[in-house]
Amino acid sequence: MVDGWILGVDIGGTFTDVVMVNSKSREMKRFKCLTTPDEPARGALEGVDGVLAEASAKPGGISVLMHATTLVSNALIERKGASTALISTKGFRDVLSIGREKKFDIYDLQIERPMPLVPDRLSFEVSERLAPDGSVVDALDEQSVIEVANAIRKGGAEAVAVCLLHSYMNGAHEARVRQLLQEHLGGMPVSLSSEVLPELREYERASTTAANAYVQPLIAVYLQQFVDGLKQRGVNASLFVMLSEGGMAAPDVVRRLAVRICESGPAAGAVTAASVASQRKLPRVLSFDMGGTTAKTALIHDGAPEITMDFEVARTYRFKKGSGLPLRVPVVDLIEIGAGGGSIVRIDELGLVKVGPDSVGADPGPACYGHGGEHATVTDADLVLGYLDVNSFLGGRMHLDSDAARKAIERAVAKPLGISVNEAALRIHSIVNENMASASRVQAVERGHDPAGYSMVGFGGAGPVHAFGVARCLRLRTLIIPPSAGLGSAVGLLLAPRTFRLSRTFIGSLDRLDWRRVEALFAEMAKEATVALRSAGVANSEITLHRTADMRYRGQRKELTVDLPSSGLKVDSAGALRKSFEKLYAKIYHRTHDDHPIEALAWRLIAKGPPISKQTRARSRTVRTQKAKPQSSRPMLFAGWSRPRNCEVYTRYVLKNGYTVAGPAVIEEIESTTVIGPGGKAIIDGVGNIVVTLSGTDQA
Repeated sequence: MVDGWILGVDIGGTFTDVVMVNSKSREMKRFKCLTTPDEPARGALEGVDGVLAEASAKPGGISVLMHATTLVSNALIERKGASTALISTKGFRDVLSIGREKKFDIYDLQIERPMPLVPDRLSFEVSERLAPDGSVVDALDEQSVIEVANAIRKGGAEAVAVCLLHSYMNGAHEARVRQLLQEHLGGMPVSLSSEVLPELREYERASTTAANAYVQPLIAVYLQQFVDGLKQRGVNASLFVMLSEGGMAAPDVVRRLAVRICESGPAAGAVTAASVASQRKLPRVLSFDMGGTTAKTALIHDGAPEITMDFEVARTYRFKKGSGLPLRVPVVDLIEIGAGGGSIVRIDELGLVKVGPDSVGADPGPACYGHGGEHATVTDADLVLGYLDVNSFLGGRMHLDSDAARKAIERAVAKPLGISVNEAALRIHSIVNENMASASRVQAVERGHDPAGYSMVGFGGAGPVHAFGVARCLRLRTLIIPPSAGLGSAVGLLLAPRTFRLSRTFIGSLDRLDWRRVEALFAEMAKEATVALRSAGVANSEITLHRTADMRYRGQRKELTVDLPSSGLKVDSAGALRKSFEKLYAKIYHRTHDDHPIEALAWRLIAKGPPISKQTRARSRTVRTQKAKPQSSRPMLFAGWSRPRNCEVYTRYVLKNGYTVAGPAVIEEIESTTVIGPGGKAIIDGVGNIVVTLSGTDQA
């Protein structure tokens, strides 16, 4: 039983969010501050100091600290990781350079492919060979490994990735390579593909292992700086880190498998949306998380976010699948676009208004921050439109400069197009909303869903400002803004289960599989997962295991993930597994292939423990409605209006359960502002959510 304060820290591209909950009283304290890109640990520690001051609490009172960070994804995108070497089987040193045979755009003659993380001069080979079943064809030539170690030292590498042919079936050669490297290279970190991703497909396995090696030293240094800073303040809490799949893990797991936190922060946001979906018993929810740098959407079905193993980072063409570095890691199925509060606005060569994908970030920030930024941004437009207040941003800790915002928009958009500043700001706001709606449509339709049937949960610093507009573009009927929406990912940290996922490769037809070997693989994974969860403070009695397998018709390239019984797979299980596979196949492709052999490729285990923190909000209950009284008013401009009109302004903290608000209006809180456009009607439900019903969804 946790006793004391439970703290969540989420580092975003622009802001660092901190939420702290008392394990007994359920009292919650919040703090939001600018991220420090040059030294992320400094901003995170400033956030810890800020929330402790808000709570008048002592550092020693923090029992558990949960953390999410964008450090890995930023390092991969910006190419700021360690100098990394790759060791492959003789004849396969070019695996990263060759990549996939298929071009992601067959009509582009000037196609720009993503540059490998490992330069050609640091790609090496060793003599050895395994057969596809893991048996040894050629023994490992240890002298060739020693020669490569000397070349790595001379080449100045800081980390090593080892990806030998068919090592997913037998990791003995890779393990021996690591031993020899450690003998000759000291403490240089070494990532093995047989540990990072023990699955077939050489390019994806090498790319994921190289990415893990590339960011491993960076994460190790960052975590050490963060932990040291906490100890200097007297914080001796247990530390856990959010994984990309939406679960928490201990730091030792993250240091070893750093690539598993590439979508750490966005995954925490999806956990928040899933919690709201479960709370309100909504079967289909679109999670909408907009911060200062990017916007992320995820599909939530039956209270759980969709998880995928197909993920790319650092795309050379943002919306072209296949143009990035493939990472085969479990991750919440997100779509992310460069549309945040700090996204830069410009006029392109065709005279059209373009928003993002580049951002001013935390330093210098939008022009209205007054920190020297000169670019026009989405936040500047929101301020000009009256949605934000110059004196209440971040609870009044940051004064916004409306004159600077107007001048930036005039210079970047209004003057080149010959329109007013107000009209330019409205175009910016509308364009960024439609960009996010378009991305959400693509995400839903590609996965076989109609977005019109979903409810939206909006959060993030800029999310509640734009959620109404995005929901209207998508013709949604319901929008929900949860409490502390501006700190959505930090809140998600408190709700996330402790989770660990593992996989093993063993290929064979269902009617000819060695089921004893399959059960042995699951036993091996269960042992490893139990150790990982116990290091995260989960008792054996609290661990639940879920087993799945990747299956396909023989000859096909695409697999489907099929649920398996919790134990006892044997020869007569093949028939039941075939039925499970064909039921899922028919649901997706509307047909099956009778009597065609089905083969299994990968066997997966999901181990879960309970969240450290209990739910921060009670279950929803019926409330009596009454109209809320506004605290003030100010001029605002919405689509279809020729000029600004006076609109009501409400303070969220005085709105009780059952209070109603009719749009157009805004509801302000310290970390964010909820915009309710014309035709919208909001009610505060029994647990403090702002539930907005949209009408007139055909309006722009």
